[in-house]
Amino acid sequence: MNGLRPMFKQILKELKNHAPFTLFGAVTGMVIMYFSCKLSSGVSYSVFYTLHPIHVVLSALVTTSMYEFHKCPVGARKCNIWVLLLIGYAGSIGIATLSDSVIPYLAETLLDMPNRAIHIGFIEKWWLVNPLALLGVAIACFRPRTKFPHAGHVLLSTWASLFHIIMAMGSDLSLFYYLAVFLFLFLAVWIPCCVSDIIFPLLFVGNAKREQKI
Repeated sequence: MNGLRPMFKQILKELKNHAPFTLFGAVTGMVIMYFSCKLSSGVSYSVFYTLHPIHVVLSALVTTSMYEFHKCPVGARKCNIWVLLLIGYAGSIGIATLSDSVIPYLAETLLDMPNRAIHIGFIEKWWLVNPLALLGVAIACFRPRTKFPHAGHVLLSTWASLFHIIMAMGSDLSLFYYLAVFLFLFLAVWIPCCVSDIIFPLLFVGNAKREQKI
């Protein structure tokens, strides 16, 4: 039990540190929504499947890099490539799907949006999303990075979630809709992205020193 306390403290610390940037991302989402709410479902679908795959690449890069930085520091032996592949792929695909598709679909359902549907990228466009997740892992194996990819993927996740929701919208948008979507955008990115980039890879580090490098 005592061993879990530092992890919970770290989780709360990361959520607190990332809340302002996630809030900024949600605000940008509202601006985009204001100018893009009249887009057709087809255009929104295309935008979603541009943002979501790029989000997966950056998520896989950060998740894999975070594990490498803590488990296999400079000068130590190389990490097991199969472990890197598993952590990077599962962390990026699983959390990106939750953030970009599942939580937005929950919002669409609760708000009773007329065109709601769930779009699971690694199944619906498996030939695009899955290889890009592997690409993110491969990049991390040669040039691990966390800072810029993490910031970029937070914004991309916000916008991908938004366009998933825009696909489901009708023509009439009230202030309540904007407030509700803002809340869901914040939650869809804030918790999943911290889990994907920081918490998930560190669960596999074991007793190695857990330091934040983002």
